[in-house]
Parts: sequence; structure tokens; C-alpha cells
Amino acid sequence: MQTKVYVGNLSFDASEESLKELFSQAGEVVSANIITDKFSGRSKGFGFIEFTTEEGMKAAIEKFNGYSFLDRDLRVNEARPPEKRDNNSGNRRGGGYNRNRY
Repeated sequence: MQTKVYVGNLSFDASEESLKELFSQAGEVVSANIITDKFSGRSKGFGFIEFTTEEGMKAAIEKFNGYSFLDRDLRVNEARPPEKRDNNSGNRRGGGYNRNRY
């Protein structure tokens, strides 16, 4: 049973506490988490809200998708599980020392 929503298009002024307060209008909120850049600590503009019930999650999607919050229209939908990343994909750089050159 999924009870988590994705919230996109967040203002950089939004806080986890303000999101928790807002989304509690739809149902009991377990947690509010804004995703931040691991180097700068700055918000990436999206986060996740977890509810105690599936009904709270569905009510949040209906009530807050397109809702204007801090001058931004929120995008709210059911959170999907993270996609598994392939550690070998596309991160190889060419160039550098070449042993075959004379």
C-alpha cells in the first residue's frame, strides 16, 4: 500500500515544516522531506510527503496538484520507487595517458 506523494515545483523558500503543515489538511502526515543537493545543501525543488493512510495520499493529490504555494504551482502525484541505476552507465571519460603511443 503506497502512502507517499511526490511534490514538484517547490519554491526554494519552502521548508519541511511548512509542507507538513500544508499537507496535513489532506490527512495525517508521517513525514515531509525536501530533497537537497548533497554538496550545496540547497533544495532541488522537489520532495516527498508520507501519509499514514492511502486515503490521505489520494486526497493530497486531488487537493494540491496545481495548488499555488509560495507563488509556485505544485505538481503532486503518487511517488514511484526509485529507479535502479547502473553504475557503469555513461560516466567513463576518454583521454588521458595512452600507453600505446611512442
